[in-house]
Amino acid sequence: MSKNPQKILKNRYMVVARTLILLFDGRKVLLQKGAPTKKLWAGLYNGLGGHIERGEDVISAAKREAREESGLAVHNLQINGVVMIDVEPEQGICMFVCSGNDLSGTMKSSDEGLLEWVDVSELGNHPCVEDLPIIIPRVMKGDFFSLQYLYGEDGKLIVREGV
Repeated sequence: MSKNPQKILKNRYMVVARTLILLFDGRKVLLQKGAPTKKLWAGLYNGLGGHIERGEDVISAAKREAREESGLAVHNLQINGVVMIDVEPEQGICMFVCSGNDLSGTMKSSDEGLLEWVDVSELGNHPCVEDLPIIIPRVMKGDFFSLQYLYGEDGKLIVREGV
C-alpha cells in the first residue's frame, strides 16, 4: 500500500478517539464517581469510557472499557451519537457515545472511581461532568445525535447540535 495521502492541513485537526458508555437499568444509569486521583473529573459523576486503542473498532473499545471499569459485559452495546470536542486549534476529541442495558457479570468499582446506579431524575443531586445532563436525555430519546463542544473565552461549554 502506498503512503497515506491524508494530511493534517490548516483548519483541520487531529482527534483522539474516545468512548463514553452509558449503561441503563430502566430509568437508572450506571455512573462512576471519579477517583480523587484522576487528572480529569475527580469527584464528579460520569459514564464509563476511555480511549479507543490502535486495532480496536468503536464497539470493541467500548465493551473493553465497560468491562475494565465495571466488571460488566455489555451484550447490546450501540452507538447513539458522536461528539466533536475542540480542545486546541489543531487537536480535538472525537467521542463516540454508546449505551446498552443487556449486562452480565459482577459489578465492581475500579481505580477509575466508585460505581453507583443513579435514577435519571436524580442527576441534579449529584456533582456531574457538565455535559452529562445534555447527553443522557439524547441517548434515552433513541435518535442518533451529533454535537460539537467548544469553550468560550470564559471557559464555559458551548454546545452546537448537528442538523
